[in-house]
Order: sequence, then C-alpha cells, then structure tokens
Amino acid sequence: MLPLNISLPAWLSDQLAAEPTHFPSLEARMELVIRCSQQNFRKATGGPFAAGVFEKQSGRLVALGVNRVVPCHASIAHAEMVALTLAQQSLGTYDLGSADQPEHQLVVNGRPCAMCFGAIPWSGIRSLVIAASGDQIESITGFDEGPIHPDWQAELRRRGIEVIENILAAEASRGFQEFKESGGRIYNGRGDRPEI
Repeated sequence: MLPLNISLPAWLSDQLAAEPTHFPSLEARMELVIRCSQQNFRKATGGPFAAGVFEKQSGRLVALGVNRVVPCHASIAHAEMVALTLAQQSLGTYDLGSADQPEHQLVVNGRPCAMCFGAIPWSGIRSLVIAASGDQIESITGFDEGPIHPDWQAELRRRGIEVIENILAAEASRGFQEFKESGGRIYNGRGDRPEI
C-alpha cells in the first residue's frame, strides 16, 4: 500500500528557524504567512498560498503549511490542509478546539477554497484570519476556488469560529499578481482553465 506523503519544502524549516516563536499581532502573523506564500512560488516548490495555525491569545506559531499540490501530486495539499494537519499531528489531537487546548487561529493569505472551507469546522479552530478575498484570488490568478456558501462567514460564526477579513489584503494581492506575471501554473482540476 502506498503511504500518504505530503512533504514540506526544505527552505521552509530554515525560514521558520529564523523567525520568532510568537507573533503578537494579526499583522505579524499575516506577514509571516504572506512571506512564506511568496517564497513558495518564487522557489518553485508550490503554489502562491500559505497558512499558519497560531495560539490565538499568545501568538505562538504551532504549524505553518504551504501549497504542495503540484510537487506532491495531491489535490488535497492546499496550504490550509497542510497547516491544520501539521498542527493536529504535532499536538496529538484531531480537535484543535478541545477543552484541553488553547484557542487556535488559522491565518491564510487568501480566503479558503471550497475544500479548505469544509475542513475548517472539523478542525476545531476558533478563529479564521484572511488577507485576500476569494474574488480577488480568482480575478487575479484564474484559480477556481469552487462553490462556497454565500453566507460562509455567518456559517462559521454560527459554529463558534470568529472571522476576520482584509488583514494585509493588498500585500497578499500583490503576491498573487507577481505569481501570475511570473507565469506560475494554474493547477485547477479538469485542466488549467476549466469552464465554470
């Protein structure tokens, strides 16, 4: 049987070793995520997305994931899925919101796609922080973010998950623009430019 293998790029551990362990502000957390998203496509190790799981109150970085879809041949290897899985495995729990855990926050450089949105309530996080909107991602890059509930923010809040949007959205959008201008691969399912 083949093992499930989603590896992280070598540069990421070096990058994180040079960073502080705690990021006290939302902006500092997002700056880290945006830096890593840009490094990921500049170094040709994946798409222009990164996500971090932080302890909400202390700002301690628990895990950081980058998009690894193309290099790992895995459509599920979106940054959010990688970060959530790394956090869960490092803490030894599938539920980042259990009573014995501090509240966790997922910080992403763009609104999660339909797949990643579906994983958020199951993960146990208590807070979602977003830079660029789904519309910005699609219009700049051409990625198909999939169908998402029109009241997605309310759906998350109803489940006890705080939603904070537009944190450094312009900076994240510049990264997506750079990715597009660099000729980065748009790796949608059903071909690079599916009809929606």
